[in-house]
Amino acid sequence: MLEAIGRFPGNRIIYRVPGSMPAYGYIAFGVIDRGTNVLQARPTTICPQNCVFCSVDAGIHSLNRWAEYIVDPELIVNGVRKATSVKGGGVEVLLDSMGDVLTYPWLTKLVSELKKVPGVSSVAIETHGLLLNKYIIDKLDEAGLDRVNLSIDVVDDEKAHLIYGTRYYDVKRVMELAEYIVRETNIDLHVTPLWLPGLNDEDVVSIIKWAIKIGAGKRWPPVTIQKYIRHKRGRKPRGVREVSWDRFWKWLNKVEEETGIRLHWSMNEWGMYYARRIQPPVRKGGKIIAEVAGRGLFRGEYIGVIEGKDYLVTIIPRGKNLKPAEKVLVEIVEDQDGLLIGRMLDTLPS
Repeated sequence: MLEAIGRFPGNRIIYRVPGSMPAYGYIAFGVIDRGTNVLQARPTTICPQNCVFCSVDAGIHSLNRWAEYIVDPELIVNGVRKATSVKGGGVEVLLDSMGDVLTYPWLTKLVSELKKVPGVSSVAIETHGLLLNKYIIDKLDEAGLDRVNLSIDVVDDEKAHLIYGTRYYDVKRVMELAEYIVRETNIDLHVTPLWLPGLNDEDVVSIIKWAIKIGAGKRWPPVTIQKYIRHKRGRKPRGVREVSWDRFWKWLNKVEEETGIRLHWSMNEWGMYYARRIQPPVRKGGKIIAEVAGRGLFRGEYIGVIEGKDYLVTIIPRGKNLKPAEKVLVEIVEDQDGLLIGRMLDTLPS
């Protein structure tokens, strides 16, 4: 079961997820296998920012969340080990988060343990960089971290305070630490600005020029521009509209032509390829019995452990309040990438 260890304002529970919990099936924590040699591993959902564009409504002022998670390192390591036994070698573990991975208290330990797993060839983290400092960078370097994916989106402090929802984000400081990573460590740097059409067009161009200038991309591509996509529970910044993929690619082509900087990369250039995946124990339309472990990330949802299986499921209870250890009958309505979402059909005797 999940262990409640604290609360945010608004009665949002902070759970510690024990190493004995399943690593697969849930989107907010654990390991996600999307059918390539790159695994997403999510050890925390905590975020120190409140970005106006956040697709998962992270941060202190979240309106849709009613739970957060901090995962024992053992759960992530065991989940990765299970995947490498299926995929073989050449596996990259990308430590990302529905928050910011730098809030994770055992990050260097986790990186070090993952590097020891047979079949893992590289470990990377994804962050906005607010919590970076030289001490953390040096410790991650010692632990064997291979790459930092840095999502820096503007070059002006006032604009940063606006879009990141905090006055503690110092753009110059984050950029100086990025330069420290390139200059003083064995960690590669990949810069990933998010294009917010009409808001940071010029910033994105400045950022990619800066990334090339400082020497990002020792082993992997130096820069990738992300597309802003509106999500159902995500935040929607005023004045920023979601453009079509066609317009996005045309804008990237234009930036490439004007700067001479390459922005398109193939899977092969990333060292990425399709690989066998961990299969879920049930598919869409199937029915299972699950034991409620605690609240899900978003209000009204719960997390369940599938009976007799080492796998998790998101439970949509259709307005009913559920209690930990309660057993429910669930019909699976989504199973993409092994992330199971189920609609509760009935409660069962414990």
